Amino acid sequence: MRSVVRSLLLAAFAGAALAAQAAPVTLLNVSYDVAREFYKDYDAAFIAHWRQAGGEALVVNQSHGGSSKQARSVLDGLEADVVTMNQATDIDVLADRGGLLPANWATRLPSNSAPTTSVPVILVKKGNPKGLHDWADLARSGVSVVIPNPKTSGNGRYTYLAAWGSVVKAGGTPAQARELVGRMFANVPVFDGGGRAATTTFAQRGIGDALVTFESEVDLIKAEFGDNFEVVYPKRTILAENPVSVVDKVVDRKHTRKEAEAYLQWLYSDEGQEIAARHGLRPRSAKVLAAHAKDFPKLDTFTVDEVFGNWKSAQKTHFDDGGTYDQILAATHRQ
Repeated sequence: MRSVVRSLLLAAFAGAALAAQAAPVTLLNVSYDVAREFYKDYDAAFIAHWRQAGGEALVVNQSHGGSSKQARSVLDGLEADVVTMNQATDIDVLADRGGLLPANWATRLPSNSAPTTSVPVILVKKGNPKGLHDWADLARSGVSVVIPNPKTSGNGRYTYLAAWGSVVKAGGTPAQARELVGRMFANVPVFDGGGRAATTTFAQRGIGDALVTFESEVDLIKAEFGDNFEVVYPKRTILAENPVSVVDKVVDRKHTRKEAEAYLQWLYSDEGQEIAARHGLRPRSAKVLAAHAKDFPKLDTFTVDEVFGNWKSAQKTHFDDGGTYDQILAATHRQ
C-alpha cells in the first residue's frame, strides 16, 4: 500500500513539475497610447525569435494609454515587466517616486535606452483648406487645432515643446515662445487624454482644422479613416525619443528579468528596427533608416536637451502643477 501511495505522490509531483515547465512566461508591456500596432507585430516576431533561440513559451500582454497616465498606473501597482514610453520623464518618475528601477536606467541600453524616434507633425484635411504650414499657423485666429492634454499625454507635451522650441531655435525669446504657445493652445477645442483619443476627435468626429500627431500615426489614420488627410512637416520640429526600461522590482519579484531584458534588447536588432520602420517609427539603425529613406524625410529637428536642458527641467518648468503650461491655460480662461 505504501508503495502505491508513494508512486501516486511521485506521479503527482512529476505532473506538477511538467505543468510548471509548460506554463508560458508572461510579460506585461505598459506603453504609450499610439504604439499598440507596432508592439502587436513586434511581440509576435519576438515570441517566434525567442522560441527559435531555444527560449521557453512566452506570452506578452500590452497596456496602452496616455503616457503619463500609464506611468501613474505602474506607480499605483500595475505590474509592468517593461515600460515603453515616448518620453523619459514617464520612466524617471518610476525611479524617483516609486523606486521601481534605478535612476540611471537610461544608460543600460544604447541611445539613452531609446531604440526608436518620431517627430510631431501636423495633419490637415485634404487640400489643406486653411493653409497651415508651421506652428505659427496653428496660433492664427479662426484655426481650431486638436492636441491631447500635455498633463496626461507625451504627445501633448511634445507638441508644446516643439512649438516653443521652434521659436527659440529661430532666434526668438522665451517671451515670444510663450506667446505663440499660448495662442496655439487657446485654439484647442477639447483636450483628450491621449493621442489615440485626439485622433478620434479629429478624424472620426470631424472636430478641428488640424491634428498634431506623431509621424508614425499618419499611415494608420489614413488606413482607418480614409485618405482624406495630408501631413504637414513644420519648418522645425522636436525629435521625440521613445525610451524603454525593465521595471526591476517587478521582474525580480516575478523572476522574469531574463525574458524582459531580451525583449527590450531585441528592439535594437535588425529585425526589430525593421518592424519599427514599417510602423513609421524612425529606427536608430543607420542601415535600416537608409533602406527606408523615402519614408522619413530629413528634417530640421532639435532635442529636449538642446532647448530645455533635459526632460526633468522641462517637466518642472512647464508641466508640473503651477508651471508655465498651467499659467498659460489660466490666462487663456481669463480672456
